[in-house]
Amino acid sequence: MATTLDHLTGLSLDLDGDTLHEECGVFGILGHPDAAALTALGLHALQHRGQEAAGIVTYDRGQFHSERHLGLVGDHFTDPATLNRLPGKMAMGHARYSTTGETVLRNVQPLFAELEVGGIAIAHNGNLTNGLALRKRLIAQGAICQSTSDSEVVLHLIARSQRTGSADRFIDALGAIEGAYAMVAMTRTKLIGARDPNGIRPLVLGDLDGKPIFASETCALDIIGAKFVRDVENGEIVVAEIQKNGEITIESYKPFKPRRERMCLFEYVYFARPDSVVSGRSVYAARKKMGINLAKEAPVAADVVVPVPDGGTPAALGYAQQSGIPFEYGIIRNHYVGRTFIEPTQSIRALGVKLKHSANRHEIEGKRVVLVDDSIVRGTTSLKIVQMIRDAGAKEVHIRVASPMIYHSDYYGIDTPDPDKLLANQYATLEDMCAYIGADSLAFLSIDGLYTAVGGEKRDPKKPQFTDHYFTGDYPTPLTDLQDRGKNDPKQISMLREAV
Repeated sequence: MATTLDHLTGLSLDLDGDTLHEECGVFGILGHPDAAALTALGLHALQHRGQEAAGIVTYDRGQFHSERHLGLVGDHFTDPATLNRLPGKMAMGHARYSTTGETVLRNVQPLFAELEVGGIAIAHNGNLTNGLALRKRLIAQGAICQSTSDSEVVLHLIARSQRTGSADRFIDALGAIEGAYAMVAMTRTKLIGARDPNGIRPLVLGDLDGKPIFASETCALDIIGAKFVRDVENGEIVVAEIQKNGEITIESYKPFKPRRERMCLFEYVYFARPDSVVSGRSVYAARKKMGINLAKEAPVAADVVVPVPDGGTPAALGYAQQSGIPFEYGIIRNHYVGRTFIEPTQSIRALGVKLKHSANRHEIEGKRVVLVDDSIVRGTTSLKIVQMIRDAGAKEVHIRVASPMIYHSDYYGIDTPDPDKLLANQYATLEDMCAYIGADSLAFLSIDGLYTAVGGEKRDPKKPQFTDHYFTGDYPTPLTDLQDRGKNDPKQISMLREAV
């Protein structure tokens, strides 16, 4: 899952911080004696995709075993006692980010259900844009929903399918959903991986000693020494199954009308780990090229290029390389501050940015500084960082952003503010934005500059090569829940409020 269905009901997202969040990472392995431990390691590598909850499900000798916890993977799944409660040679797991107020155990994945064809566990990254409409229809038909997760909708669709086998039911269920998903499911004998027809979210197939693996990113394969086999294609369902003789077979199904892949551009801008390869492209190389293109499009006379850590670092290296301006770590990030730090008074709250970033005065005092960031959402963090750099003695501060302005909300698993909360929609001109942030100049990478950095070609407006609606407003799928929701429809989708 990425988001819960609350994301689509109009509730305030109440984001903590001026950043984008994706909702989860998925991992699964079939046929390995250390399945649970390898899944824990895979989730650890995917921790950047979700830091608020994690879960693992295994299967062994007729019984599914589940451990789901709030917190980081390392908070729970490094404990040998926890892993001992997860026996079996097949396992799948999920690392999750959620918006404030939705981090409750009933929403932690993988979700599990007993069906006529046997048990099934499921988890996904992304968001269903018709999940709320499907949920309403299912409840009207008598379904009982235990979570507010759109992944539970898929379980109900599988249960109601008239197909015979579990794989056929899974494929049948996917035919009813819209939106973005990279999904992993597990039955008594199968591990299934699937991507939506547009391929908005990433999913790869790997191999460890002949045992198949599904993972959100290649970095999860690297951590366990597995080899990358290939990307799961957009619209493809891959079914790995342990046969009675112990042999593992892998079959591919493509039941949907073929479409061009449109990978989410923010995987390259922000979400994926720099050492991952997404759809055959090095994330690090793409980010560095963004910086190179940014330097070509928006040069400035300066003494030092400083990244806003950590996301801006590869782009800042590219900017420095292209411009010839020296690169320095002018901002040091504290990696040990979480989202729950208590800020009891206004005076302490005003110091909030320094909890995560501090100026390296020696490298910026008396200098003209180019600050390179990967993106700007609301602009509040940029404002604080600019002030921090000025307080450290910088003569000038120029902001360069290695992606275009964000104008539109996302409905595919990226936690974004409402459009009127985005910086790009609050000011009429770039100059006004720059004045708000307090910089001497401000420039964003063009959409063509981003496209050429990632894919090598400019954007084709008739057939966009990537998913880029947050920049352009070009949504690749119908937004059924958003369009169908009436002004008087209740925002609440669950009657249960849990204490956390």
